[in-house]
Amino acid sequence: MKALIVTGGDIKLDLLKKYGEEYKKETIIAVDKGLEKLSKLNIVPTHIVGDFDSISKEILEPYQANKQIIFHKYNPEKDNTDTDIAIRLAIQLKSEAITILGALGKRMDHSLANIHILKYALDSKIPCQIIDNYNKIYLIEDKHTLYQNKTYGKYISLIPLTSKVEGITLNGFKYPLTNDSMPIGLSLGVSNEIVEEVATIELKKGIIIVIESKD
Repeated sequence: MKALIVTGGDIKLDLLKKYGEEYKKETIIAVDKGLEKLSKLNIVPTHIVGDFDSISKEILEPYQANKQIIFHKYNPEKDNTDTDIAIRLAIQLKSEAITILGALGKRMDHSLANIHILKYALDSKIPCQIIDNYNKIYLIEDKHTLYQNKTYGKYISLIPLTSKVEGITLNGFKYPLTNDSMPIGLSLGVSNEIVEEVATIELKKGIIIVIESKD
């Protein structure tokens, strides 16, 4: 089973509708305020996670009455964010792949934390991506292949998550690299483009954030 996590950041309803249809027979985890967006489209999650401090009782109560939904309620004063808990839950459920909607938005602290906690899935060898209307974000630590006609947008940006990424080789890109290093703190990897049908990113050491984006 795949897992869709819907959390409390910015989500366009057209995007949510698209993924709601795709995941309707899969695991859908609503994270606190993310339930509000699901309710607007009458999408019923399989799990609801959170401390429920940012969602109204009027929205929450009909779901509480549905005995097929599994609730995971936590104290508001906790060490982990609700999205962090949701990713861990998706991993515990042995999800084959995880997509997260609503992980980006006005709160930059939450947006950055949500990118960092993708590492849980990476460590578990589970493909995990954050999606919004303009970006697809994921982590890699070895070789990754991209197809020009299947990327989320024109631009491919590579930003180190670890202090240094070593042995990075880019083939099929406008700005290639061969066995190079990319330390954290530089903008070297921003706004590259694929110029061949197939492009590859290869790393020998470190973890890099890949962002496929469009204007």
